Amino acid sequence: MSKQCDNGFNLNIVKALAKIIKENDLGKVKIKNSDSEICVEAKPCPPPPPIANVGAPSIAVDSADAPDETKDDVVSGNVCKSPIVGTFYAASAPDKEPFVSVGSQVHKNDVIYIIESMKVMSEVTSEFDGRVKEICVNNGEAVEYGQPIMIIE
Repeated sequence: MSKQCDNGFNLNIVKALAKIIKENDLGKVKIKNSDSEICVEAKPCPPPPPIANVGAPSIAVDSADAPDETKDDVVSGNVCKSPIVGTFYAASAPDKEPFVSVGSQVHKNDVIYIIESMKVMSEVTSEFDGRVKEICVNNGEAVEYGQPIMIIE
């Protein structure tokens, strides 16, 4: 024997309507007949949480296991960081020479690499005058916002 709701509808019908809403991602279902009406609405989903800009995961190192820091471990020079999340490209096309390589002399506002993000190629210019000491990423590698790309001294 099936249970009846206060409005006279069969509880199994109400459950079936709720299932239809859920399975078909509907907002609501409304049914009318000559003497009654039922409306079943889905609970609105909360908005998604904002996306946090998360850097590379940090790794905890026991101080006993940590290597002794020497002057060679300290970065000297100006660090050029990625202005956006995307893919690093050293040249304007696969068959072209890289904008710069280790040892290249660069001037402020020279194009030094490209970041592709969402199918848009963005030329990145140097903020510094100097010589390229190190390129920290490989061509075609994914980079994060603020990730060191190269060091100019």
